[in-house]
Amino acid sequence: MNDRRELERKLEQTKRLSMLAGDSTTRQRLLEFQDELVDALDKFPHRRECIAEERVRERAHDLWEQHGSPQGRDQEFWLRAERELVESSSSHS
Repeated sequence: MNDRRELERKLEQTKRLSMLAGDSTTRQRLLEFQDELVDALDKFPHRRECIAEERVRERAHDLWEQHGSPQGRDQEFWLRAERELVESSSSHS
């Protein structure tokens, strides 16, 4: 998930899916994921500079396990882990 174009593509997909979502829980989850994608794009140049991919992978895996190891939500947890680590890194600078 380190390619800006991939983030942009996922954002567009998520926007389309949120319009098609039939239930409010799915729609809400997609909107939250949209926010995370927008945040990741805003911080894109900086995020690779301040955190190691291995740290992101480990944190994303921890988050995934904490949420019951759901299938198909890997990018959601990856972005959440990145955001946490970037924010943590920024607050320690």
